[in-house]
Amino acid sequence: MSEQKQHTKYLITIVGPTAIGKTAMAIRVAQHFNCEIISCDSRQFFREMNIGTAVPSAVELAAVPHHFIQHISIFDNYTVGDFERDALAQIATLHQKNDFVVMVGGSGLYVDGLLNGLDTFPEVAIEIREGIITNYNQHGIEYLQRQLQELDPVHYAVVAQENPQRLMRALEVSIASGQPYSSFLNREKEPRPFVPILIGLEGERSAIYDRINQRVDLMINAGLVEEARDLLPQQTLNALQTVGYRELFSYFSGDITLDFAIEEIKKNTRRFSKRQMTWFRKNPAIAWFDYKSDPKSVIAHIDSKTTS
Repeated sequence: MSEQKQHTKYLITIVGPTAIGKTAMAIRVAQHFNCEIISCDSRQFFREMNIGTAVPSAVELAAVPHHFIQHISIFDNYTVGDFERDALAQIATLHQKNDFVVMVGGSGLYVDGLLNGLDTFPEVAIEIREGIITNYNQHGIEYLQRQLQELDPVHYAVVAQENPQRLMRALEVSIASGQPYSSFLNREKEPRPFVPILIGLEGERSAIYDRINQRVDLMINAGLVEEARDLLPQQTLNALQTVGYRELFSYFSGDITLDFAIEEIKKNTRRFSKRQMTWFRKNPAIAWFDYKSDPKSVIAHIDSKTTS
């Protein structure tokens, strides 16, 4: 009796800065390989956050089946570890019917967690997390920086010090465990049952910034202010400590004008895109393409990686 041939499984991963056109490219690639899409954009997980997270349109979602788009609530405590577990299970299911799956998103930590495995961290009590968020809202990012520098100077030296989410995560683990966050890093991880093929989309900084500014204007016109106002009672939740909502919360509280809030959203989104590129540039496995590239050239590159 002949053995059934084992096909190599591939995870095509499309990354890059916000507003660069990753979703459109992912759809074209997925259509070519007749496969489905895994989203690893952590902001798009939450069903209550629609406009401010640039969730794919109804037309885009109908073009190719997507997973992990608005699948949880802002009231859920959903970690990168939860995503790693759930996404690995979903990919395994999809690989039963197709050798290819496309993953797309700009959340570098979630990409790395899925492709390479995560370090194991202790559970964090909700009271600790809420206390850190409260202090951040009252005292600003400088509070997070001072606390982390005191509790874990090793991680403080390498963390993105302007990223409140990373600072809060390191702080909550350090406080909950009584050990530095850095002591949990770089432990041996499980191998993956697929071959990753990484595609990066890039462009001139001025072009990226123009696309960001245009996207923010479109969000405002689409009703972002009203969406954020509806979420104001939940403004302390972890999911809402993000660009596009925090600035409008400051507007609602009377601290800044609406025009200033919009400009702050644009500025902070541009800073976010710069951090994304810094993260992804560290990965030598990513093949970079201009965001205006014909999808056929990206597909040709993928084909070259899957034929021997």
